[in-house]
Amino acid sequence: MLEFRTQGFNGYGIKYSPFFDSRIAVATAANFGLVGNGRLYVLGLTPNGIVSEKWFDTQDSLYDISWSEQHENQLIVASGDGSIKLFDIALNEFPIQSWQEHKREVFSVHWNLVSKDTFCSSSWDGTIKLWSPHRPTSLLTLPTHSCTYSTSFSPHSPSVLSSVSSDSHLRIFDLRTPPSASNHLTLSIPLHTPPLTVPSQPPSRGIAPSEALTHDWNKYRSSVTATAGVDRMVRTWDIRAPKQGPIAVISGHEYAVRKLSWSPHLSDTLLSASYDMTCRVWSDGSTFANNIPGQARQEEEALAYAAGSGAMRGKELGRMGRHTEFVTGVDWCLFGAEGWCASCGWDEKVLVWDVRSVMGR
Repeated sequence: MLEFRTQGFNGYGIKYSPFFDSRIAVATAANFGLVGNGRLYVLGLTPNGIVSEKWFDTQDSLYDISWSEQHENQLIVASGDGSIKLFDIALNEFPIQSWQEHKREVFSVHWNLVSKDTFCSSSWDGTIKLWSPHRPTSLLTLPTHSCTYSTSFSPHSPSVLSSVSSDSHLRIFDLRTPPSASNHLTLSIPLHTPPLTVPSQPPSRGIAPSEALTHDWNKYRSSVTATAGVDRMVRTWDIRAPKQGPIAVISGHEYAVRKLSWSPHLSDTLLSASYDMTCRVWSDGSTFANNIPGQARQEEEALAYAAGSGAMRGKELGRMGRHTEFVTGVDWCLFGAEGWCASCGWDEKVLVWDVRSVMGR
């Protein structure tokens, strides 16, 4: 395990470069993001450990980060003053572009992985905005009418994006639909509403709504997403059948789940970061459920329904507990041996570690 200290700045977001396996960017904030400056770190992984290749100071806290899919040296950051800044790490000191349209803190940014020429942002002002790095103003604004903590383009379509927000809803937007009163909204899933009653099974119990803080698209199954938040539960969904409730419900974290990331290597594996100071790796059950003999599978499903949910139960594969404060960011390395990842938190630590080393603990 490798460690780097972001001294004086608390981590909020971390992302591996999509071009280099040895480069990581970290978005940080002074004073836990409550007041003060921000700093963008660009870190290099070397045989001698993690080194700081460059950093950029900003006037307000930084909450999220996303690398450009077009230019290996460029990345965007989400700022507490409502701005989005584009940096080129080959240059010094200042961003090469800045956009200021959001009315409150920008909490999430994400680059389009398919078309590679646009990115999106979400804010506490209840909107999602689409941008081009070549345009001085936003391309489109999508209202959510709720504090929106996370937004993301689908990795399978350049026109589909999603969000989760404080009203406990997962929203799916399809930009191919005609603009209308729905503002391209094609699906809105209440995350805590009980699924439809299944014949021969008792009615499912609902759960009190709580804020949804994070979500991510599965990299292999185009209709599957995972959501998590204040209620400590990770849920996976098939957007083709939203009324059936979650596919899987995964429990184990002791406090809110702050970040989710599906594995780029395995279709059933995801990583979570939580305020309980741990990162955990999970299986959503989709692989081992298919291998359960018929009778055992029926018993597993009966247990799930008896617990008040029609969903299968996921499984914790391991956990990493080296952080000493809230863990706020986690990301997988796209290259090399399967399992390397990086995490950051309020303890001013960036940790690079191998998921395989904690599995089975």
